[in-house]
Parts: sequence; structure tokens; C-alpha cells
Amino acid sequence: MLPLVTMKTLLHAKCFWRLAIPGSVRELHKDYRIVPPQNFSNYESMKQEFKLETPEYFNFAKDILDQWTNMEKAGKRPSNPAFWWINGNGEEVRWSFEELGSLSRKFANILTEACALKRGDRVIVILPRIPEWWLANVACLRTGTVLIPGTTQLTQRDILYRLQSSKAKCIITDEVLAPAVDAVASKCENLHSKLIVSQKPKDGWGNLKEMMKQASDNHTCVKTKHDEMMAIYFTSGTSGTPKMTGHTHSSFGLGLSVNGRFWLDLTPSDVIWNTSDTGWAKSAWSSIFSPWIQGACVFAHYLPRFEPTSIFQTLSEFPITVFCSAPTAYRMLIQNDMTSYKFKSLKHCVSAGEPINPEVTEQWRNRTGLDIYEGYGQTETVLICGNFKGMKIKSGSMGKPSPAFDVKILDINGNVLPPGEEGDIGIQVLPNRPLGLFAHYIDNPTKTASTLRGNFYITGDRGYMDEDGYFWFVARSDDIILSSGYRIGPFEVESALIEHPAVAEAAVVSSPDPIRGEVVKAFIVLSHDYKSHDQEQLKKEIQEHVKKITAPYKYPRKVGVLIMMTICLVF
Repeated sequence: MLPLVTMKTLLHAKCFWRLAIPGSVRELHKDYRIVPPQNFSNYESMKQEFKLETPEYFNFAKDILDQWTNMEKAGKRPSNPAFWWINGNGEEVRWSFEELGSLSRKFANILTEACALKRGDRVIVILPRIPEWWLANVACLRTGTVLIPGTTQLTQRDILYRLQSSKAKCIITDEVLAPAVDAVASKCENLHSKLIVSQKPKDGWGNLKEMMKQASDNHTCVKTKHDEMMAIYFTSGTSGTPKMTGHTHSSFGLGLSVNGRFWLDLTPSDVIWNTSDTGWAKSAWSSIFSPWIQGACVFAHYLPRFEPTSIFQTLSEFPITVFCSAPTAYRMLIQNDMTSYKFKSLKHCVSAGEPINPEVTEQWRNRTGLDIYEGYGQTETVLICGNFKGMKIKSGSMGKPSPAFDVKILDINGNVLPPGEEGDIGIQVLPNRPLGLFAHYIDNPTKTASTLRGNFYITGDRGYMDEDGYFWFVARSDDIILSSGYRIGPFEVESALIEHPAVAEAAVVSSPDPIRGEVVKAFIVLSHDYKSHDQEQLKKEIQEHVKKITAPYKYPRKVGVLIMMTICLVF
């Protein structure tokens, strides 16, 4: 799954953050506008026209990026950068596709020559949002080495697990995490190359900045088959250690065209800013493949911490046309005063990573005049369902299936369920496996096999489809709360909780009960104006509120009030 940004991470290591929304404003923003799609006419035509041919050989660097370089040289692409980076302190980097190509070829030569890496060798990259992260991605493509991204929040123990389980031969990181790598390197027999992004030299490490100054940009891209392994993403399961999700050169390199062309609706004139952490597959989605397939400009901000003011200033000062962020980020943004900011270039907003509450989308629309187009997918897939331009948006829905997949709601035996009935969300993979789906879980055939049910890949999420073909998320299969025979999804309870003005944030979990088996337990953070109120009375009031908003059996029988919290965003 794409990583969920969750408060339950602080409690149970799984579940969603839910942030309060200031009192609802029902009027539409005076500048509310419906922006027509640029790459298609409507949903029906998009589904009918979409078709991807799978060539025998495919390499994203050679077949996509280098082709955009040729377009640039021929004057057939706008003067938009391919890559545009800022750090908030005045530093700025802009690369054309030609410059991106030259620099990534230098990096590729470092991997093959200084690091002696061969095609198929694995490279762990743990870097923040700095230009070298993008170069590392493209250099791995050019050399046929297998990229394994990691979030900068990894601990020494996490790094050790990833190095040992992946058998990576090279690691690239910065001076912050280099000591953690050194502490475990002796336990990693396959690791023989370490590259550091730093202004200072470090013993035992190749200094990437210095090496780039000496490297040649004369490099020939390897000829990779479309089904060769391209990248491995560690993704957490419901139990045990994180599993390795393997993607081929075509599953993301070609498969993500559905994201770039239709969901993000990008053209070479667009500038897209995706705020995802570099350790997650969402960065591959919206910071690498989807934009560059379309020849758009990838905008990046170093942004070590999530700061609403920095987000607002950046959207105001730079010509960003498409903004992609997690629901948690949107929830935090709408709690701040936005009246002094004007997002003159912004025309399309999307969200993925967790369900987004209807109240959030309404508030964002009221403040900006723009809808948020929610998308649904996983580390294992490209976009599964989405709200697309030109479609009626049903607030709270994941939208309709993307052109990449045939999506169904299934029962436990793999039978397709009719509209309105809850079941497991599945993607048809037989007789023809669709492009845009992962290859397998590395070294884990049992787990890979467990995702199949009849002719379908089972996502592990539960939902239902309505009469109009819209899909609705209910919960992760493992998050379902069974109380007195009732199935309760945490998301609906959390959504009801945050509609109460006293609740700033909420997360719902299952709690054991000797009579009912399980009951709903809510953890809440109170809004500032309610912190001095009588907590016991407030709990009762909130419980009664939930009973009115949703089915009474779903109300939280247990409520805990959290006084302190730590905010940690991973989108």
C-alpha cells in the first residue's frame, strides 16, 4: 500500500490522522472554476481510447527522457524546465531535459566505474528532497541497476534490515544517516560501495559532489527488457517485517502514463509539485514517471518539515499548475489563514495515500476555488481508481476505475458482487495481466500467491461500488472492527468525529471487549477552544454526536483524550 499518514502510527503503528476542520462554509469560493481536461474529452472516451503497447525492450531514461531531450533540441517543447528545485533559502536549481540527461549520465558512470556495479545490482538510496535524489533515480535506470528508495526517517535497525534483506551492493545517503550506515555496514556482506552527498569528505565514502565534477557524461544506456526488475519498494504489511515490492521497467515506466495523462492531466507546459517523501512509491508516481512521461516540469521543495506557510508562499510565488499532496497535508493547510495568498497559476489539485474527508475537500474548494481530485492506488500498482477532470465528483468517493485496470468488488470466493454490496477490492489479472501491476514480492512467493483470488489480484482494501460505478473505500481488510457481529470501518467513525467542533484530530482503533468481542475506541486531540472543558462531559457529548452522524452501533464506546502529540508526515 501507499504509506498512510496516521495518528495510529503513534498508538498501534497503523491508522489515519484525522484533523479538525473549522466551521463549514457552504458557499462556493467566488473564483470557483471547473477546469476542463487537456488530454481527453470525458471519462468514457478515456476508457475506450486508452491502450498501452508493451515493447520487448524498454528503458525510461532512453525511451522517454532522451526523447524529450530531442524534442527540446528541435524546438518542439515549451521552454519549461524539466526539473525545478528550491530549498526555501534562496537556492534554486533548474535543469532542462538535456541537462538532466548529461548529469544523470555522469552519475551512471560513477555507479558502473567507481562503484563497479553491474546490471541487476541493487542500490539503496536514502536522501531527502535534494536534486541528487532525482539524478540517482535516472542513473539507476541508465545502468540497469535496481533502485531501492528509503525514507530519511529510517533508523539504524531499519537500514540494517533493508541492506541485509535486499543484498544491496551500494548505498547512497547524506551525512545525517551515514553514521547509521557505518554502524551496521560490517554486518552486510554484500555492501561494497557507499556514496555520500556532502560538502565534506568522509572516510570510507565516495563523495558524490566531488566525483560528479570529474565524471564523464559519455555513457550508453543499457538495453533493458520491459519485464526486467527496475525498482524495489519496501512496504509494511499487517504483520512481520516490511516486504519488498518489485516493479519492472514497464510496470511503472509505462504503466504510470495513466496517472500522468489522465489523473494529473499533464502537458509539457505544466509544473507539478508533489510533496511526497522520497522514500515512498508516491514519489515515483508523481515526482518521476508520471510528469516526465508527459514532458512536464517536476517542481521540488527541500521542505524538511511540513510548514503550511511555506506551502502557501511557494504556491503563490512559483508557476505551479498541479499540486499533489496527502489528505493530511490538505487538512493541516485548511486550518491556517489562507486569505492573503493567491495561487494564480494553480489549476488542478490531487490527493492520494489515504481517504480524504468530504469536509476537507469542501473547505479547500471554499478557500481556493478548486476541487481536490482523489486517487487510489498502492505501492503494488499505478492508479486503481480516481476522480478525473470532467467527471462529477461524489464527495468521499475514490472515483471510478482508471483505464489501466478492470476493478471489481469481490466476495470471499472471488465472485463479483453487485452495486451496493461491500467486499474486497480486486483487479482482474487473468487471463491477461495488466501493465501497471508489480511483478512480485521479492523472495516471498507465498505472500505473492496470497494476493490472488481466482482471476483477481486482491488489494487488501474493502469497499463497494454504487449504482453509478463510483467506488467507495470502507477500510483496510485488517482494520475492520467486528463488534457484536457488526462490521465497522474506522474511516467513517473518524470522519464523524472530526465534524464535532471540539475534535481537532481523531484516530479509531479496535479495543477488546469481553461481551462484544471488540468495540470502537477513539483517540482524540481537542481543539484549542475546548481544552479547558470538562473532559468526561465532552466525551459523552462527542459519543452522542457520532450516534447522530452515523449508525449508532458505530459510536466509540471508549474515548481517550491525547494531550501531547508528535506530527510526522510521510506522504
